[in-house]
Amino acid sequence: MPFIQINQLAGMPAEDRARVIEAVTTAYADAAGKDPAKVWVHVADMPHESFGVGGQVYG
Repeated sequence: MPFIQINQLAGMPAEDRARVIEAVTTAYADAAGKDPAKVWVHVADMPHESFGVGGQVYG
């Protein structure tokens, strides 16, 4: 069973998260020839203050 993990900054609205999960599931299933019902997608939120760019805290 495929397991896809997406790390992103916290704050995505629930309805957007649902659309992302659906789109990623469909894209992977189509590309890999897998049953979409067996594709797992996990969206992990990262707090803004735990993410940095260029040596600086992002949030």
